[in-house]
Amino acid sequence: MRHAYTVETVRAAERTLMSRLPPGTLMQRAAAGLAAACGSLMHGTYSRRVVVLAGSGDNGGDALYAAARLARRGAGVTAVLLTPDKAHPGGLAALRRAGGRTLPPEPEAADQAIAQAHLILDGIVGIGGRGGLRPQAAHLARTARESRATVVAVDLPSGIDPDTGETPGETVHADATVTFGSYKPGLLIDPAAEHVGALRLIDIGLGPYLPPPELEALQHADVAALLPTPVGETDKYRRGVVGVVAGSERYPGAAVLAVGGALRGGAGAVRYVGPGAEAVIARYPETLVTSGPPSKAGRVQAWVVGPGLGDDRAARQAVAEVLGSDVPVLVDADALRLADRDQIRRRTAATVLTPHAGEAAALLSADRADVESARLAHVKQLAEAYQATVLLKGSTTLIAQRGHPVRVNPTGTAWLSTAGSGDVLSGLTGSLLAAGLTARDAASVGAYLHGLAGRETPVPFGAHELADRIPQVWRSVHPRT
Repeated sequence: MRHAYTVETVRAAERTLMSRLPPGTLMQRAAAGLAAACGSLMHGTYSRRVVVLAGSGDNGGDALYAAARLARRGAGVTAVLLTPDKAHPGGLAALRRAGGRTLPPEPEAADQAIAQAHLILDGIVGIGGRGGLRPQAAHLARTARESRATVVAVDLPSGIDPDTGETPGETVHADATVTFGSYKPGLLIDPAAEHVGALRLIDIGLGPYLPPPELEALQHADVAALLPTPVGETDKYRRGVVGVVAGSERYPGAAVLAVGGALRGGAGAVRYVGPGAEAVIARYPETLVTSGPPSKAGRVQAWVVGPGLGDDRAARQAVAEVLGSDVPVLVDADALRLADRDQIRRRTAATVLTPHAGEAAALLSADRADVESARLAHVKQLAEAYQATVLLKGSTTLIAQRGHPVRVNPTGTAWLSTAGSGDVLSGLTGSLLAAGLTARDAASVGAYLHGLAGRETPVPFGAHELADRIPQVWRSVHPRT
């Protein structure tokens, strides 16, 4: 599992570790790892041209020390010093001893060096930077992006907010980011994550001094450990039954998509309630169907309510009835509009809300643009306001639950932004709930498998193809299934 920590937490851990080590040790560890990563990206260092965009402070120092190592291995290194009188003295001296040259940040000379580079090191600002890049640095960042060189960010792309993933102004767009000690939330959350490129962590020894993380991301092994697996004495009811309340005369396809996801999520049976029974049975004859109401469908271990439901009286009654049950409930799409906030807060069983940015904005009476630019803050706010587990869908999906680190889903693709994709996710996640996973784990595993399915389905695809791909990605995560 990847763990991410805020700047304050990282700095506290660094101070503790540095008090136990000779001066400069951490910077040398970071520089050694950074230089090795750069050498790998260039497939060697001899005769390669490297440009360092070096600001003041330790971030620039890391870049300069790494560049000195590359110069000693045969690279031709030029450092563009954004503030020559404030450049890190030790790093600058090391670079000059290794044969590197320096330039002031005047556009003509700097632009020419960048145009000839094989690799560009972004050491403009580090984790202490806020508010986007200043004009001079922004010009260099744009020039680097337009070049043919590989752009490597030192610790994080300059200009992003390391704690929130916000991009309040001009930022560096990196092809790769080499971060030190721990991941930072902003490296994993959009919009900043779009600027990170390939992400590599260099261990500098902070681990023993870090508290529980502020953010985490599951990986294959974590998901494999959570996937429900039948045993010898299991029957379909012991595996869990998920109820799906979805679809309408206008949107019967939503019912089919949600049921398709539910059938692939590990539960032993799916009960469908709604007017789309004919379409559901035509596609999935194993589904147990009823016209409603939900209370007449039979026993379930979890409900999914909302996809394509509409907003008529029957829909409102169905949402209220499902929320009044004593089993876990996933609330999506139309049900997010129809649900009574107080009823959600009063529930004793688990509740999972799965809004996209627009729905989240409506739930919080906020602007969609604000939600998209500050996803971490808003998913936490939603979880607190509704006392529920919240899966905020989007380019990076976030899962929040009070008292736990926020989870960020590392899988997915922009091709998942297609009609009905969220319906499949809801059914899949609801099935995992019925199979016995906690709300937080079901949401995390559902998003992970859904994202993998999106990656593995030939593009362009329709949402109906995602459900058919889930068994394949399930087995890729847990080959012994």
